Amino acid sequence: MKLNRLRRTIDDARLVLAAGLVLIALGCTPRATLTGETATVRGAELLAPLKQELKQALMAGMQEGPLNAISVCKDQAPAIADALSVDGIEIGRTSHRLRNPANVAPDWVTAEMQSYLGDAADRAPKVVALLDDREGYVEPIVVQALCIACHGETLAPDLAAHIDEAYPEDEATGFEVGDLRGVYWVEYPRGSRSSTQ
Repeated sequence: MKLNRLRRTIDDARLVLAAGLVLIALGCTPRATLTGETATVRGAELLAPLKQELKQALMAGMQEGPLNAISVCKDQAPAIADALSVDGIEIGRTSHRLRNPANVAPDWVTAEMQSYLGDAADRAPKVVALLDDREGYVEPIVVQALCIACHGETLAPDLAAHIDEAYPEDEATGFEVGDLRGVYWVEYPRGSRSSTQ
């Protein structure tokens, strides 16, 4: 009797191992949302420089008008993200309605963004376990009043023309204050610290 149970346990373990190997071979990434303050703090620390630098650049651009803010998003935002993507850290922002097609999200980010879209009350940052001893962190971007100038339902004609010229496939208008605009994301080796520390 005990021998039969042991054989079943071993067979079950083999089946789980085989299924895991098949998923890995097919390129499926196991996802698990991690909990814990340490993991969330680490992701937030790594993301903070992007948010801070982008906010400063956008505020400076908006002081000169929305046309300049569009240029900030088009030219400076990717440069800021690239400069912070060092030492195995990849950082960026994306949306379910892209303006810049270069901001397509990694697969794991898309899944988390869909989770936010499915639950409008869920706006908490998330940490996700990834393959190869890596973690991912996502934080929602919620539309603020200032965002409506470039992302609202009705845009000034000169601004709309500028966006059409810069982003012919733009999908990033029609938002209202409080809508999910997209997410900031960062992927990093476990144990990484911010390059600003």
